[in-house]
Amino acid sequence: MKKVMFISSVGGHLTQLLELSSIFKNYDYVLVTEKTSVTKNMIEKYNMGYLLYGSRQYLFKYIFIFLSNVFKSIYLFIKYRPDVIVTTGAHTSVPMCYIGKLFGKKIIFIESFAKRTSPTLSGRLVYPISTIFIVQWESMLKFYPKAKYFGGIY
Repeated sequence: MKKVMFISSVGGHLTQLLELSSIFKNYDYVLVTEKTSVTKNMIEKYNMGYLLYGSRQYLFKYIFIFLSNVFKSIYLFIKYRPDVIVTTGAHTSVPMCYIGKLFGKKIIFIESFAKRTSPTLSGRLVYPISTIFIVQWESMLKFYPKAKYFGGIY
């Protein structure tokens, strides 16, 4: 059975990723997100891995959290050894995508449903290394010409 890591930041990115939860059972999967009061109980329903929560609002603190999450991402990658990484972004997922690419894994990035007229930073960073890049608005194909458009995942 294929090992798939579904990874995203909390909030809207996680909400979009959970729209795919009906396919989780088809894979040996792990769902990785930031550990917060909202996500800590998700372990009762899903096979979970957690990263530290960090808001870019507090830039100095965020730099240390981001660096810590890079090392934690390496640990989670080694622990779960996914064949495929599926993400809706944002900052939490970018290091994992690069780690996966380094080890020859497939990277599937789904650009945010909220973005209709401009790309996300995580999308711009992962687009060059993605195996499949999906946009949820046809207008986003001008930013990501090699992307696939299938409509929204909602």
